[in-house]
Amino acid sequence: MASNNVPPTNGNDPRRTMSGRFNSRDDLDQSMELTAESAADFGYTVHIPPTPDNQPMSEPNTPRDAYGNPVWSKDEEPTAEEPTTPSKAKKRRPLTRKVPIARTIIYSYRGLAFLRLVVLGFFLTWRVKNPNRDAMWLWGMSVVCELWFAFSWILDQLPKLCPVNRLTDLEVLKDKFEMPSPENPRGRPDLPGMDVFVSTADPEKEPPLTTSNTILSILASEYPVEKLSCYLSDDGGALLTFEALAEAASFARVWVPFCRKHTIEPRNPESYFQIRGDPTKGKMRPDFVKDRRRVKREYDEMKIRINGLPDSIRRRSDAYNAHEEIRAKRLQIESGADPSIPLNVPKATWMADGTHWPGTWSIPGKEHSRGDHAGIIQVMLAPPTNDPIMGSNDLEENLIDTTDIDVRLPMLVYVSREKRPGYDHNKKAGAMNALVRTSAVMSNGPFILNLDCDHYIFNSLAMREAMCFMMDRGGDRICYVQFPQRFEGVDPNDRYANKNTVFFDVNMRALDGLQGPVYVGTGCCFRRVALYGFEPPRGGKKKQQKKAARFAEMATDESEFESRGLLPKQYGQSRIFVESIPVAEMAGRPLEGPGIPLGRPAGALTGPREPLDAETVAEAINVISCYYEDKTEWGGRVGWIYGSVTEDVVTGFRMHNRGWKSIYCVTKRDAFRGTAPINLTDRLHQVLRWATGSVEIFFSRNNALFANSHMKLLQRVAYLNVGVYPFTSVFLVVYCFLPALSLFSGQFIVQNLNVTFLVYLLIISISLCLLAILEVKWSGITLEEWWRNEQFWVIGGTSAHLAAVLQGFLKVLAGVDISFTLTAKAGADEEQDEFAELYEVKWTALMIPPITIMLVNIVAIAVAVSRTIYATFPEWSKLLGGVFFSLWVLLHMYPFAKGLMGKRGRTPTIVFVWSGMLAIVISLLWVTISPPSDSTNVPRGGFNP
Repeated sequence: MASNNVPPTNGNDPRRTMSGRFNSRDDLDQSMELTAESAADFGYTVHIPPTPDNQPMSEPNTPRDAYGNPVWSKDEEPTAEEPTTPSKAKKRRPLTRKVPIARTIIYSYRGLAFLRLVVLGFFLTWRVKNPNRDAMWLWGMSVVCELWFAFSWILDQLPKLCPVNRLTDLEVLKDKFEMPSPENPRGRPDLPGMDVFVSTADPEKEPPLTTSNTILSILASEYPVEKLSCYLSDDGGALLTFEALAEAASFARVWVPFCRKHTIEPRNPESYFQIRGDPTKGKMRPDFVKDRRRVKREYDEMKIRINGLPDSIRRRSDAYNAHEEIRAKRLQIESGADPSIPLNVPKATWMADGTHWPGTWSIPGKEHSRGDHAGIIQVMLAPPTNDPIMGSNDLEENLIDTTDIDVRLPMLVYVSREKRPGYDHNKKAGAMNALVRTSAVMSNGPFILNLDCDHYIFNSLAMREAMCFMMDRGGDRICYVQFPQRFEGVDPNDRYANKNTVFFDVNMRALDGLQGPVYVGTGCCFRRVALYGFEPPRGGKKKQQKKAARFAEMATDESEFESRGLLPKQYGQSRIFVESIPVAEMAGRPLEGPGIPLGRPAGALTGPREPLDAETVAEAINVISCYYEDKTEWGGRVGWIYGSVTEDVVTGFRMHNRGWKSIYCVTKRDAFRGTAPINLTDRLHQVLRWATGSVEIFFSRNNALFANSHMKLLQRVAYLNVGVYPFTSVFLVVYCFLPALSLFSGQFIVQNLNVTFLVYLLIISISLCLLAILEVKWSGITLEEWWRNEQFWVIGGTSAHLAAVLQGFLKVLAGVDISFTLTAKAGADEEQDEFAELYEVKWTALMIPPITIMLVNIVAIAVAVSRTIYATFPEWSKLLGGVFFSLWVLLHMYPFAKGLMGKRGRTPTIVFVWSGMLAIVISLLWVTISPPSDSTNVPRGGFNP
């Protein structure tokens, strides 16, 4: 295969392209424009640059086996006689370090967890050996529930025993990769390339203005411009998203230089201009106020244009369609046809250049609907040059003075994959895999940052933080760096635990001390080759050399390469894509040095991008076709994994199962921020989707019980808990009814409230509180956040989690797919409020179980108190036990009840209807089953007429 031949060594310094070809420096002055002949084959003129990461190397890249491990060499320690130069000393400086948690805290935490485990064991043993003979049914249900709760607590607690904190050193990163050195005399950026993926699907649910702000925050990030590429995946193929992105690209020419000039944070214009306080704080340039005012006016004008795009597109399309109808009518008359015959002119959606939009039309037509449209690739911002381009003080040309400011912009690409009927497009996971292939052909950055369209970069140095881990010693074994999710627009009290601080600051930090945090869908920086299904580096020198020799032989033998079927079986029929893999792997290695088994030479990534050729453009379009993944391993072993609504967790699980590690990066300034649903119904449906995905994982081969030996034991326990936690809802619902049943029946879960039971209960409760306090100490959360999480755990467990389990069983056993949709809606308050959505009450079937639990417990308390007061021999101990546990349940349900009340206590009528019906049904059911013992005139099982 000619493209894999080793290039000749000469003074022209050859470079390997992303497709495996070698070009000399003489080729680098070629124009990046396509010729008219080559561009005629495509619907759009697309400028797609080669990768910035395929730069001069001291020796050609060593290919790697697509089915095996990368080719790694054994760690070569420096000899004692080797002199230490400043350059080598700089390489030894670590980029990251672990910050240990105080020993008193962590040892106390582990000891307390062990003590609680022992006490739970004794307590459950005592409960089993001391049944309540008067109410065996009540005792049996309670013991079963308590056994499951203990098991669930162990699954949750064990992975929390080794939490860690980490710090990065950005100054060392800059010294190593961006300062002059013998290998890099000019101090050009030597960092690897970064491809940023942003995904959107529906401009009605995901406003284009929000997406545009996310894109602008990416373009303005503090990362070498020539190394950064941004891809927007529009899975809906909407012209509205396309034109909004064009508006954002135009505004970026003003916004990005403004951010660089004045060191703006955050670099999302909407968030920046809404910051309360003095915007001039910390600003030194005298023209800041003037520049800010001009940029703010320009941004407001862009917002108006984007908000007016739906109407503009509609009016434009109506005008063109009317013109087409007139034209068709004229042709009909000229051809002599009967003018009374109605014309079938499609109602197309038109672009500004007077052509049909190849994606989804406003009025869907053949080959122009959400599930049936052509693939689209359009470069909105061309790839930048390798050398900085400084602006000028010409205010007629520039909105602000950009003297001594680099005005280059990263490459920005719009991608909408092809969709056709009869193909399973696999939702978001399929869209992400299309971006992986497209970016591999177009820029081939060895690292990929994945963001949702509503999660923007809040810290412009976030990408550098991730690179500290990837480029440090041992970074070659890291598959991804996960950042915590932080949210804006959440009510101050965080009524429904929308911030998820317990998960992101407790569970994820703890997992970082094991094999790494789970992938949560956004704010994650991937190593590209880890997504390709490779395993991390391991094995001895002889084993690695054997693999290298085998692959080198195969790479030069085209017939053997084809006979192994690597292209069609794993990656598809794109040879250019497959040949880009070793290039991305090489560029993603840390710098060679002590402790680095197989590093890349310093200065290898400092050269310019390579020019575009027609073959690359054609391949970029080919790899997003709907048929490309047929009979390949995409979605199975390669890329984002298909088959679950929580494809993020499954994708991370597969990487950990191959032996990769992940890192949790908590930065001093939040790396990313996004939005979260603060409405009760929306929050329940969000939790329902997560829980449904967990149930799917439990019933699939991605269950942690089937993990291999590459995954650590406690990491396996953590993933097992991911699949098991929704099933706790079944026992939780039963346990929430037990206090009410106890009050109705006059019995309790134990024979008597003796000292032994109370001591056990006291120790278990106090140990839980102490564990919470220690978690607060080492994680940085507050007790209020911990309590809000506990409350919503009960609310979600009795509603969304239960529905997810039901849906999972029906899907597995009967193949029935159930979805819970909104059935009624109450409007928000007329007065505009920042948190108006919080008070909006939307009825959903998920509310039925929690309402029933609250209602039954309230009625039970009233019945039990009345019965005890008027009883001849009142049993106050049983009453107090039942009332205490009922109040405990109601206390956890308080945020749910408050959410039902809406603003100023305006509860929807349907809530009262359900409450009344349930109260009547439960009362009649109980009287029928267990009539009063002194009722002589009432036959058993009935009541007086």
